[in-house]
Amino acid sequence: MIEMSPSAREHFARLIEQQGIEQLGIRLRAVAAGTPKGDCQLEFCEPADLAGDEWEIDCDGFLLFVESASVPFLDGATIDFARDATGGQLSIRAPNLRGTPPDAAASLVERVRYVIESEVNPQLASHGGRVSLREIGADGIVVLQFGGGCHGCGMVDVTLRNGIERTLCERIPEITGVRDATDHGSGERPYYARKTG
Repeated sequence: MIEMSPSAREHFARLIEQQGIEQLGIRLRAVAAGTPKGDCQLEFCEPADLAGDEWEIDCDGFLLFVESASVPFLDGATIDFARDATGGQLSIRAPNLRGTPPDAAASLVERVRYVIESEVNPQLASHGGRVSLREIGADGIVVLQFGGGCHGCGMVDVTLRNGIERTLCERIPEITGVRDATDHGSGERPYYARKTG
């Protein structure tokens, strides 16, 4: 079940009324559900836009439709609208949206990939960069491949040691170090250009 606060109901009812379209509702769906990039998408919908298998929630004056494939990820979600000086902020909290972190019994590869996708790559994305797992050695050394703005970046060593290696070693005790397998000389658009000469 999805819980919607009275302020969120009022907010949606006002938006729907402004559209002036009869039987207009709100559709909610999960995007990239079950992954660290999981997010929610809200949009207006008319009856002709619906597949027919959505969850239908009566919200006192309008209907909220939840895409059927999104139901397991949005069950238990709360929707709220907080008024502020700029108008307000809509928030959706969905505890199942991004899946659950792998437990201690999960493979080392699964746990490393989860930390990379949920913690490391969102930080690197601010510079247009990313990293992917190449291999994990028997000695606990993680080998990574950099891409995007990190490919050829002059600060990649700092990022590797002070950011990625520290994060992986703190989260996963079996990790003993991190190595870079990237040919940085072939990077086309590094965030920080490497010094030459």
